[in-house]
Amino acid sequence: MLLKSFRYLLLPISWLYGAVIWLRNKLFDKHILKSSSFSFPIICVGNLATGGTGKTPMTEYLVRLLKNDFKTATLSRGYKRKTEGFAIANEKTTALEIGDEPMQFHQKFPDVTVAVGEERIVAIPQLLHQRPETEVIILDDAFQHRQVRAGLNILLTDYSNLYTRDFILPAGDLRDVRSSSRRADIIIVTKCRTDLTEEEKRSLIKEIKPAEHQAVYFTTIVYGKPYHLFTKEEIDIEPDCGILLVCGIANPKPLKEHLARHADSYDMLRYADHHIFHSDDLQDIRQQFKKIKSDNKVVLTTEKDAVRLEKFEQDLKDFPVYVIPIEHRFLFNEADNFNVATRSFIKNFRK
Repeated sequence: MLLKSFRYLLLPISWLYGAVIWLRNKLFDKHILKSSSFSFPIICVGNLATGGTGKTPMTEYLVRLLKNDFKTATLSRGYKRKTEGFAIANEKTTALEIGDEPMQFHQKFPDVTVAVGEERIVAIPQLLHQRPETEVIILDDAFQHRQVRAGLNILLTDYSNLYTRDFILPAGDLRDVRSSSRRADIIIVTKCRTDLTEEEKRSLIKEIKPAEHQAVYFTTIVYGKPYHLFTKEEIDIEPDCGILLVCGIANPKPLKEHLARHADSYDMLRYADHHIFHSDDLQDIRQQFKKIKSDNKVVLTTEKDAVRLEKFEQDLKDFPVYVIPIEHRFLFNEADNFNVATRSFIKNFRK
């Protein structure tokens, strides 16, 4: 509560920042600042907030949906990577070279082109030049980057912190003004309760006030069976299992709630979002793990953190480090509607 009250004191800075963002958007709307479109199907996944809305699992959902019928590519900025410029992942690529989220895509979908580039307007032609067979590009976390006009814009907003109730940074978590939501073709309220009612759904849609061209969907998070970081062997987490949760993600709340429902207790080492692990962190993990008084204990981490821990294979290969996968599941039996709309965008674009 104290932190929230402090953030309210930052509202004057937020108003100034918001005015700058609003002006920038107006310059794009008036075509004073230029944005480019491509005669090619491009899907943009993004949000208005600073993170934690489920962009990575939504990008993965789209890849699974499309990759068997269309030559699919993902294009990300490659946040916190140690390289610059355009690159396409290959069998020797590491997370340090392309970033943790693109590396996650590359490992899970080796038959899909995974590319990174800070300037998407430059990276898209490079991608198409090097992979001319590509039939659709998914832009990960690109909603606020207006230099490129995607053909289909998917905007995500967290159920527990809708953009309609949020403030511009630093008083809130928004990095773009609320009115930018009008650019979206599809709005998805993510991380909903599984028992969300029809009445709540209607209330949220009323609050969002979608335009005629906008469809609104609702998803919840589903966690899969944890698998070993290196052997990929799956396990069941028993309630009495001793768990050390190691994570460096923007919003660990849903995962913590999941563990609270399925485990008697757990300990946690939390790091900053996209944290690059070092040997000192490894020592902290070992020391914290040793303190857990149970013969049946594991280290549990997220898929994003896992790609940053893999470099310690020699140190961790005999250590019980397990990765918990995450996916979106559409509520109200509306997955087919979303799937058809997405596929139709690509098919109609190619006609």
